Amino acid sequence: MEKTAGAHHGKSLAAIGRRLRLDQSTVRRFAPHQRWREDCHDIPQLHRELRARGFTGDIQCIRRYFRPFKKPHSPKPKNPPAPVPELRPAPKPRRVVRWIMTNPGHLAETDTAELKEIRAACPHLDATTRHVRDFADMMRNLRGEELPAWMDRVLADDLPALHSLVNGMKRDLDAVTAGLSTHWSSGQVEGQVTRIKLIKRKGYGRANLDLLRKRILLMT
Repeated sequence: MEKTAGAHHGKSLAAIGRRLRLDQSTVRRFAPHQRWREDCHDIPQLHRELRARGFTGDIQCIRRYFRPFKKPHSPKPKNPPAPVPELRPAPKPRRVVRWIMTNPGHLAETDTAELKEIRAACPHLDATTRHVRDFADMMRNLRGEELPAWMDRVLADDLPALHSLVNGMKRDLDAVTAGLSTHWSSGQVEGQVTRIKLIKRKGYGRANLDLLRKRILLMT
């Protein structure tokens, strides 16, 4: 054949000879394209094989010759991508409510961290948490005069559930404000009602009103 396996890549023996600075007979003798087609793309290995067959050129000569035949490849990223973190199961709604309703100073560090992540991912829940804690602080420190401003802040956010609470407060605003401003509460009344219900239940439904009245009076 007039051309070696190099012709498969579109280069004649003359072109190969000029590229390698060899005559055509030497090129025909040492043409390495057959090994390249056999998927031997290791330049040092090809150079060693050619040297064993009498080739006197250096490895750079082989490397320059095969450079056009190498397939382009994407450069490896300098920093490999970080592994995707495993998704944690979402906490139950009742647990999140408990975190919101608990005094922040009494929450465990892990619960505080999880609640912080949830608030960052959900603006509505973040606003709800902020309003609930503001109300708790107002109630704990008896600052009822701050109630109107708190109600305005709640109504400014898109929180229908809290809007319903605010509308209910407006119907008896004076009583709610007094409850948030004074030390008095209906706790005593509620306690007495609970005690009377307990006495009544001990009669198993067989005691009439007269007997119930006597038992209440005797137990006071």
